[in-house]
Amino acid sequence: MTAEIRDAILDSAATLQRLAGDAAAIAAIAGIVDLAVAALGRGNKLLLCGNGGSAADAQHWAGELVSRFHYDRPGLPAIALTTDSSILTGIGNDYGYERVFARQVEALGAAGDVLFALSTSGRSPNVLAALRAAKAKGMATAGFTGQGGGEMPPLCDLLLRAPAESTPRIQEAHEVAGHIICAEIERRLFPRAP
Repeated sequence: MTAEIRDAILDSAATLQRLAGDAAAIAAIAGIVDLAVAALGRGNKLLLCGNGGSAADAQHWAGELVSRFHYDRPGLPAIALTTDSSILTGIGNDYGYERVFARQVEALGAAGDVLFALSTSGRSPNVLAALRAAKAKGMATAGFTGQGGGEMPPLCDLLLRAPAESTPRIQEAHEVAGHIICAEIERRLFPRAP
């Protein structure tokens, strides 16, 4: 069992090494930071969605932005569309699970906002529907997926493709990218005195 644990850690580390050496991924992360900073700086907000572990990432990143990341500063408007059980079950019941995020984007999104859409496969119907709804509202779209990309590329203004095929490794790369994005948003909007 010890060997399996070590192998899993090494596999995760190898994914992060590939991420660090992936110029397109680095550019996507930097672009997503720029997009979010511009939107938040002009008074817009971030909406975030995903399923399963990606839902947890959406909630985690929204929490880092609304509360704080490295240091105290004003809260930032970031809403995880994965958290309200009454909304999720109501939309799921009335419109179908495919619409659980799109309906919230239609209700809460505005032109100039940014949707962070997470799908390790790039094929989650409810995430794709949310991206289409965001485009219809005049929102910017930032996607987080695996190396294949699925159906997300044409729906995303910026797309981070984690350099992995397995869901756990993709999610681990997304989590590192999410922390970088939250840290950079905080640093750029609320720089600390040296």
